[in-house]
Amino acid sequence: MATKQTLTQAIKEDHEEMYEYHENYRKFAGDADSQARWANQLRWEIARHAVGEELVVYPLMEKHLGAQGLKLADHDREEHQHVKEMLYKMESMTPGSAEYDKILERMMASLHEHNDSEEVNDLPLLEPHLGEGSQQVASQFSLTKKFAPTRAHPSAPNKPPFETFAGFLAAPIDKLRDAFTKFPTNETKEAAES
Repeated sequence: MATKQTLTQAIKEDHEEMYEYHENYRKFAGDADSQARWANQLRWEIARHAVGEELVVYPLMEKHLGAQGLKLADHDREEHQHVKEMLYKMESMTPGSAEYDKILERMMASLHEHNDSEEVNDLPLLEPHLGEGSQQVASQFSLTKKFAPTRAHPSAPNKPPFETFAGFLAAPIDKLRDAFTKFPTNETKEAAES
């Protein structure tokens, strides 16, 4: 039987996927179709990840870490808001354009700082409070991402219960839009690995 991931492992894995999708986007510079596919994959992952953290992780930080947890969670929400605003702006732009790439690089630099802070500061403080429950929380985090909106909604609330309600309203529309969106094909993924 495979060992379940801890919350920290699940979040780090998501962070690595974001970086991988960004690198694949860069690899295909000059190939508009492939860049658009990787840009969509990156947006999809970031949007779902942010909502998963806001609904599962940040409330636990507030619960278990008291005033310090509230301060950390609020700071993380502010950083997520900044990223959501950039993602939303990028949706109306063409991947591969100079303007798009400029915002993408700024967003990824911001995400690297944010993700590093979570991995070095937030999660090491939270994990001891979760104990064996960390694996269950990791499962909740992964499950929440399956029902989360797949696009940025910067005007939506970023705290439960209102974010939960807004997310459940937005997610079906996002998923319908995703049905008409190009994502990396198996061939694109294989080309990225070579």
